[in-house]
Amino acid sequence: MATILFYQKPGCVTNARQMLALKAAGHDVIAKDILKEQWAAEQLRRFFNNMPIASWFNRAAPRIKSGEVNPDAVDAASALALMLADPLLIRRPLINVDGARCAGFDHESVLSLLGRDTPDGLEGCYQEQKSTHCP
Repeated sequence: MATILFYQKPGCVTNARQMLALKAAGHDVIAKDILKEQWAAEQLRRFFNNMPIASWFNRAAPRIKSGEVNPDAVDAASALALMLADPLLIRRPLINVDGARCAGFDHESVLSLLGRDTPDGLEGCYQEQKSTHCP
């Protein structure tokens, strides 16, 4: 089984459910606080691979929901600068398995770790689905 670096927002119900699914599949999950990590732009950029810039963002972030930040209207350098200044904007989780990195829980590399084709409700904000908010 794999050792997974899992960058999460502590207290996020969705991230907790995702980690439990990975652990249930037999993996060793090392949880890290995405908000306290000292990110460099180049380091953060590696998690997004070939994803469109707008999908690098956490659509549930307060600054996006308020309209202050529009993920559809920024270039890569601006997106990274925004995220370095406000890590709540980063799509979660960020996952690193033996150097293979991704953002979000819906990528083939994550699904293969779970041994299934779909994330079964493990992608997206669980609190928003219930119309509640994270601590």
